[in-house]
Amino acid sequence: MAAATMPAALAGISAPSAFAVAAATDDAPFLKAIHQGNLAEIAAGQDAGKNATTACAKTVGATLVRDHRKLDADVKALAGKLHVTLTAGPSPAQEQALAAVRAKAGTSAYDVAWLNTEATGHVETLALIDQKWERGATPWSRRPPPGGPPRGGETPGTAPGL
Repeated sequence: MAAATMPAALAGISAPSAFAVAAATDDAPFLKAIHQGNLAEIAAGQDAGKNATTACAKTVGATLVRDHRKLDADVKALAGKLHVTLTAGPSPAQEQALAAVRAKAGTSAYDVAWLNTEATGHVETLALIDQKWERGATPWSRRPPPGGPPRGGETPGTAPGL
């Protein structure tokens, strides 16, 4: 995989607690956390498709599923090249976070909780990716792609319709 595409694949984890144990200079734990994050995003997006009440949340959910499946294919390819074994599912913390949101299923409170959880997680994740780019152990993890994801600390726009 090209060096410019891998950092872009790192851009979308909504449950950055998976990074807590991943040292910023160690690629294997980072890739494992990224993979778990992609799996969590796919699960969250699918859940929004079933339980959200607004078109906005359903659309964002479908976008997450599509994008994170593509991103995870890149993560899997790089993990294979680096001989990193990836986990089979989201972390327990990620599963708990989704369960807390899912408890509000079918209500407008679900949509607000879901969108807030996604926005917060993405901002925190981008900050962690910045750390990885600063301290990465390999060239792919030290170089942001041209036109790549927004940097940590940037806040996504608010979702219309809520």
